[in-house]
Amino acid sequence: MQSITILGATGSIGVSTLDVVARHPERYRVFALTAHAKVHELAAQCEKFHPEVAVVGSADAAQQLSSLLRDAGVSTEVTYGEASLCEVASTSACTTVMAAIVGAAGLAPTIAAARAGKKVLLANKEALVISGQLFMDAIAASGSTLLPIDSEHNAIFQCLPLGYQRQPVHHGIRKILLTASGGPFLDRDVATLEHVTPEQAVAHPNWSMGRKISVDSATMMNKGLEVIEAHWLFGAMPDQIEVVIHPQSVIHSMVSYADGSVLAQLGNPDMRTPIAHALAYPERIESGVNSVDLAQIAQLNFRKPDYERFPCLQLAFDALRAGGSAAAVLNAANEIAVEAFLDRRLGFRKIPGLIESVMNSIPVEPVVDLEGVLALDHAARAKAREMIQA
Repeated sequence: MQSITILGATGSIGVSTLDVVARHPERYRVFALTAHAKVHELAAQCEKFHPEVAVVGSADAAQQLSSLLRDAGVSTEVTYGEASLCEVASTSACTTVMAAIVGAAGLAPTIAAARAGKKVLLANKEALVISGQLFMDAIAASGSTLLPIDSEHNAIFQCLPLGYQRQPVHHGIRKILLTASGGPFLDRDVATLEHVTPEQAVAHPNWSMGRKISVDSATMMNKGLEVIEAHWLFGAMPDQIEVVIHPQSVIHSMVSYADGSVLAQLGNPDMRTPIAHALAYPERIESGVNSVDLAQIAQLNFRKPDYERFPCLQLAFDALRAGGSAAAVLNAANEIAVEAFLDRRLGFRKIPGLIESVMNSIPVEPVVDLEGVLALDHAARAKAREMIQA
């Protein structure tokens, strides 16, 4: 039986993970659940799954959660802070860690899980974007199992040969083809995008996601971060990764081989499919998701991305090619830009301009250790905030 820690239990990935876990009580038990501030949602999850530990972001949240659980008669231990997140991710009491904390906040506990040799189900793409080599070195050193949860990377993983070792050419691979829905503004007049509201940006046509990731999908920065993630996961160089717009979100990604074959993974747009795949790998289990009805879909469309419409995608490719700390700066600037947009302090079309300005203002440095990466992340955030206030 797998004992699972879910980092980011109240987010969309965490909720979907618990849905799959609940379908297979004979296979999985929940060791720890974490959330930053959604205390009532976390309390309800603790009442249902009875984890040994629950971790929140602050002392006040911990006090509130403890009170709610005490009133409900739930004996879950409550702790708080980054050190506690790292502890529940690395303890010998758990075998599997779902890394689903959004943004750089998930970096430390995700690396802690990797260093501890856990089965890491990676939904936090920033761990690879910010500290790709450090993270992959930690996986290799500990013998940890790394399984991607992003629907695109999980699809690629399913299309790769068994025992793939991050060497595309040695396995006859020409290209990794990352599909992208294009988000809610795929066909909207570019000239009108400066008037986009947060409500419009988070209304994704196919997927149910958190607000930050939904905005990233609207700008296609989400796809850009996935390009960088694909580089680290699969050893593909920038010219071996191609983004393909696929509005139906039925083909989740593809792998193109030297013999002319293209393998694709298809499925309904529901994150429980990749979650179930990773939880049970190499077996297959029921996820609660229906199979695709191709006759009902009738047609699948594809097109090349428009970089005028989606400049954030180009910025991500630029960061990948620059190497070093460029991707960490890109990610940090984007998080601050999206936060400002959602707070109505920055226009939608100004997001890429802010990111590019921050990238141009901070020199690229080698990524040597986690402390250095976090220092650069902090510097990029401070610069982005300064530019927004100017």
